Amino acid sequence: MSNLLMRYLEPYIKDDLKKKMVFLGGPRQVGKTTLAQGLIANYVDKHPAYLNWDLDIHRDKIKKHDWPQTERLIVLDEIHKFKSWRNLVKGFYDTLKNTHSFLITGSARLDHFRKGGDSLLGRYHYYRLHPYSLPELKYEKNCTEKLLKFGGFPEPYTEGDERTLRRWHIQRLNRLIRTDLKDWEDVKDLDKIYSLAEELPNRVGSPLSINSLSHDIEVDFKTVKRWLGVLSSLYYSFQIAPFGSVKIRAVKKEQKLYMWDWSQIETPGIRFENMVASHLLKYCHFLEDVEGYKTELRFLRDTDKREIDFVVLKSKKPIFAVECKFGERTISPHIKYFKERTNIPKFYQVHLGTTHRQVDEKTILIPFDLFCKEENLV
Repeated sequence: MSNLLMRYLEPYIKDDLKKKMVFLGGPRQVGKTTLAQGLIANYVDKHPAYLNWDLDIHRDKIKKHDWPQTERLIVLDEIHKFKSWRNLVKGFYDTLKNTHSFLITGSARLDHFRKGGDSLLGRYHYYRLHPYSLPELKYEKNCTEKLLKFGGFPEPYTEGDERTLRRWHIQRLNRLIRTDLKDWEDVKDLDKIYSLAEELPNRVGSPLSINSLSHDIEVDFKTVKRWLGVLSSLYYSFQIAPFGSVKIRAVKKEQKLYMWDWSQIETPGIRFENMVASHLLKYCHFLEDVEGYKTELRFLRDTDKREIDFVVLKSKKPIFAVECKFGERTISPHIKYFKERTNIPKFYQVHLGTTHRQVDEKTILIPFDLFCKEENLV
């Protein structure tokens, strides 16, 4: 695969930069800087139109508005670490919007920081960049197997080497806890939150028990709950809520947890479920950030423990449900149960085999790659 793969958001960002600023958020090492630099005409190393707040020399240039007047696009990376960044960026846009475009990127959760006030309201569009997925990789040869094993972050996927992957896992978590976390809040016991982060891949796919986590890492319930929120905000993990009604006695308070990097998960079946979750979350964020639809990713579970892994909601209405099976199997009886008791129009049972058949009007048994194509995932 070419290292110059054009990311799926690039054409939409290019178009929006003609009208407003663009904010680009997402996990550390997902490719935001590479995408941003690729948008600068004739980009070369140390290009003056790319300015990173973490670098002293760039920080001085940003404060002095010292960038090339001949460049239309200016990329400001990690500028949200500056306390008064909103007013600074607002001033840039209001005075220079006729001569310059601004792309603002950040490794921590930029959408959280931007919500601190409405001074930028109406001046930007916001995007979340996700790791690689099957459709983005154009279903290249052995793509599914490689993606399942190495995850969707560009460096380990491109390298395709287990040693590189193991080292990358350690380095990523260290940077997340030891560096990014400090920009978020003052956590005194870094070793404990590191232990929590290491434990989370073992909790994927099952109802999340904060009490159990609290007991295992010996930290009180409220602290663990807050730390889970922080790790979610730093794009390490994400949680999904249940979907349903009184009619099916759906659970209300349970949450399920998944990782942005599914290659951390040892059990192949759970890793596959997480990969599907990540593809669906990417699809939901695309519909929201690009098309403007309100979307949600949820799961379906009742008090008798019948469950469907995922339900995608668009404009508050379910559009399809997905049950994951690692191999080719008979249709889950839970699909039949919920199909008769909900208004979900389509149920997919996705797997890594080759069987593809229409079971009935609402139910399809389908390989995951064909499902991605059928639902136009990104």
